[in-house]
Amino acid sequence: MLQKMPPKDEPLIIARGARPLGILPGMANRHGLIAGATGTGKTVSLRVLAEQFSAIGVPVFLADVKGDLSGIAKPGGDHAKVAERVQELGLSGFSFQGFPVVFWDLFSEQGHPVRTTVSEMGPLLLSRILDLSDTQADVLTLVFRVADEQGLLLLDLKDLQAMVRYAGEHAKELKTAYGNISPATIGAIQRSLLALEDQGGSRFFGEPALDPSAFIRHSGERGVINILAADRLLQSPRLYSTFLLWLLSEIYEQLPEVGDPEKPALVFFFDEAHLLFSDAPKVLLEKIVLVVRLIRSKGVGVYFVTQNPLDLPDDVLGQLGNRVQHALRAFTPKDQKAVRAASETMRQNPDLDTKTAITELRTGEALVSFLDHKGAPGVTERAFIYPPKSRLAPLTPDERREVIQSSPFSGTYDKTLDRASAYEMLASRTETVTTPKEAPGRSAQPRVRQPASTPRKAGADVLTKMAGSAARAAGSQVGREIIRGILGSLAKK
Repeated sequence: MLQKMPPKDEPLIIARGARPLGILPGMANRHGLIAGATGTGKTVSLRVLAEQFSAIGVPVFLADVKGDLSGIAKPGGDHAKVAERVQELGLSGFSFQGFPVVFWDLFSEQGHPVRTTVSEMGPLLLSRILDLSDTQADVLTLVFRVADEQGLLLLDLKDLQAMVRYAGEHAKELKTAYGNISPATIGAIQRSLLALEDQGGSRFFGEPALDPSAFIRHSGERGVINILAADRLLQSPRLYSTFLLWLLSEIYEQLPEVGDPEKPALVFFFDEAHLLFSDAPKVLLEKIVLVVRLIRSKGVGVYFVTQNPLDLPDDVLGQLGNRVQHALRAFTPKDQKAVRAASETMRQNPDLDTKTAITELRTGEALVSFLDHKGAPGVTERAFIYPPKSRLAPLTPDERREVIQSSPFSGTYDKTLDRASAYEMLASRTETVTTPKEAPGRSAQPRVRQPASTPRKAGADVLTKMAGSAARAAGSQVGREIIRGILGSLAKK
């Protein structure tokens, strides 16, 4: 039996201590935190929250970093400990069920392909993926600027590689307008691009580009749970974290302002959240904080999943109103500091020693604090997280294939498109106009080779669809500058 949408004031119950505890749908867009040491139950908490949101019609996006969340698509009942927890908590009427799922994969192996264009990613986020120095990042920004002003679309990696090469070869000509471009800096950027290509970056950049609104879908009365296969992606942590940040910023720029809705338009889970902030330059951290603060007004809730609350900057941590804190260990002075910090960031309960309790929690047990009707943090309580209703065991390859083939996106993003862009346009500039030998009595006509182009249907043309200025720039050699959004992505029209 499907769960009906509760009234705005009725919480989504996810845990039970002395009483049932849950998140108010109307406060779910005020973000949250799931924290705890490895093996303490964070993934189960994430799964239960995702199920509850889906059940009331809220779409969910989450990354499957361990490869064990695909079973959400099937009813549970396959694990003895789940049945034991149901009995322990006295959950009458508890029923197992699967949830609507769509699988995605940057490598196009375990789900629908996920692509964006180089232009949409922008120089700031690309600089982070490529681990560029400040000087190298400035030159990459310059490369984007030159491409924008000359109407050279940067769609895939070969476009960017060609554009970087062009900037190096024309450094003297560009120096007056843009400043010095050293061969060493160009070489460093080129090597970083080759390394990204070796990691599979060429699959990620290209067309058709993913429309992030694809994640906001429903199946009947339930929200679709979008699962990104991230077990392989996590081997390239900068690509993983920067991709999720890009996706979050794209969703922010697409959605309208809604204030505080009765329930979120989307809930976004950011697993291994410490990777987002690790070694991030100050300018990027400032923009991350800005996106997290502003996206709430778009009806999007962001839930960070990490081992330690100290992994997150204070400016972000202060915005996470809904908390699920699993056990932390206190073996070293650093561990003890983390325990103290975690206990201090939750609203104190006079009947509970939070600091001591964090080190004593069993697997599946947590300290929880959710926002009340006025948006104030609730008193911290010790509770057991509800068991999931879906299957704990991952899908078999055949089961996953069946879900992918029956998806509404089957065939939409599968075939890569390669139209004329910076690579082809720059190549055409190097071709010389050749004049064949004159035949007696015949005047020679110049033979000019035109750059190839591949027409695309308007519905699939991401730059026409998502950034009219970019499409206009393609029509002239000196195009209009592409406008980018809060994190360097193309502004939406």
